[in-house]
Amino acid sequence: MLALVLTAPQKLELQELPCPQPGPEEVLIKVTACGVCGTDLHLFNGEGGAFASQYPLIMGHEFAGTVSRTGQAVHDLKPGDRVCVDPNLYCGCCEPCRSGFVQFCEHMTGYGTTAPGGFAEYCCVNQRSVYKIPDQLCLDHAALAEPVACCLHGLDRSALKPGNSVLLIGFGPIGNILSQLAGQAGASRLAVIEPLAEKREQARRLGADLVLDPFTQDPAAELATFGPVNTVIDCAGKPGTMAQAVSLASRGATVMLFGLGQAKDELVLHPYTDIFQKELTLTGSFINPLVTRRVINLLARDRIDLEQVITDRISLSDAIPVFTDSRFRRRGKILLCPAGLPRPGSL
Repeated sequence: MLALVLTAPQKLELQELPCPQPGPEEVLIKVTACGVCGTDLHLFNGEGGAFASQYPLIMGHEFAGTVSRTGQAVHDLKPGDRVCVDPNLYCGCCEPCRSGFVQFCEHMTGYGTTAPGGFAEYCCVNQRSVYKIPDQLCLDHAALAEPVACCLHGLDRSALKPGNSVLLIGFGPIGNILSQLAGQAGASRLAVIEPLAEKREQARRLGADLVLDPFTQDPAAELATFGPVNTVIDCAGKPGTMAQAVSLASRGATVMLFGLGQAKDELVLHPYTDIFQKELTLTGSFINPLVTRRVINLLARDRIDLEQVITDRISLSDAIPVFTDSRFRRRGKILLCPAGLPRPGSL
């Protein structure tokens, strides 16, 4: 099979590898599409992600495809089934798993981070991480079940109530998905802070009530006339935007730090004025624990318009520039398509 292999920081190679064979509890998936995530870019640059990774690594944790073969202990999946993947395989035995906090599993396998992932024509996945999808859900949209699941967990953590106002800092693919989920959850108004003009325009197209350029406008002044924001979500993951999220939050608001920063990042807070006087709730969101079925239900009913998120579909053999050319990062969600380029929403 053809695979895109990360052999060292900033070194990607297209390699011909033996097709993996499924173990007793695994299925072999022929990958139709795999999304490129910010975590993949962190791994490419040698910065690490949510889990420790080793080289060589086949990245890619946002993928869907068709079951090709099954292990002898697999009974609920069969060749030809259309599936998506939750890339986080929880052990089910450690104390966090047994306490219901599977996202903190002490023995987690991460497809695309600690085990071979979806930047390949085929990938072996434990049956517990595989979800059948309904016929009306196309595979290139199902590939994005994982980032939508992460966003849904983040929204669950943000204490959003129907009628609330929401502020998003950053409007890349994650901000885009979160804005749509917030609308589904009953947000009455949406404000967006985004430095890139093309992404600001996308926010306007999706119905944002206030869209700000942080370099030419004063967000605090603009939000003063916009009115209170009950939920602030930082999608950028930078110390400056996290601090901005806290400073712009209204009294009694929830601030949810969603964007993936680096382990060395530090955030300076003034507890009395930033937290105590405003009664802020400051929280985070880590991966996507057990929400994939909810996401499949949303996607199958077109509750999230992923064609507003996906900007490029690229063959696996043409994928290296996605990581080396920074212009791709300004665009939106990119799908790598090992099985060939599908028409938008066609498979």
